[in-house]
Amino acid sequence: MKNASQVQKLTMLAIMIALDVVLSPIFRIEGMAPMSSVLNVIGAVLLGPFYVTIMALVCAVIRMTIMGIPPLALTGAFFGALLAGLGYKFTGKVWGAVLGEIIGTGLIGSLLSYPVMVWFTGSTNGMFWFLYTPRFFGGAISGSIIAYIVLFKLKNTSPFKRIQRLFGRIA
Repeated sequence: MKNASQVQKLTMLAIMIALDVVLSPIFRIEGMAPMSSVLNVIGAVLLGPFYVTIMALVCAVIRMTIMGIPPLALTGAFFGALLAGLGYKFTGKVWGAVLGEIIGTGLIGSLLSYPVMVWFTGSTNGMFWFLYTPRFFGGAISGSIIAYIVLFKLKNTSPFKRIQRLFGRIA
């Protein structure tokens, strides 16, 4: 039985990765990736901190390799997903995941993007510490609001509850 449960978890993780990789470039605003934030928050509620962080890292690497997105995909994805997962884990509320995503992607991810891009491009011309902050906050806030609405509609459905139970997110 444990092996079947593990296969189901990996299947759900693969589905979330596929959704993120496919939807992020479609619903993208230049410099913002609100769909990544949507899926980070939903993933945090469904999968928990470990799996959602793995999801975000795999998605970032896929987007960087296939779509040529710079390493900003890693800085925003990692901290947003991790803090969204931890926010939900410690509060048990969707707003905890939303707040974690906004702080992780909007603040921490945006500020860490500056040194990463200086290293990546080898130049500081036209760059300053808060260059990415408005875009990262915009994507994180808009994506988190969409995820909150989606989760509000899904929270009482039986498939959603079954997936949460599978991942040990609720009793």
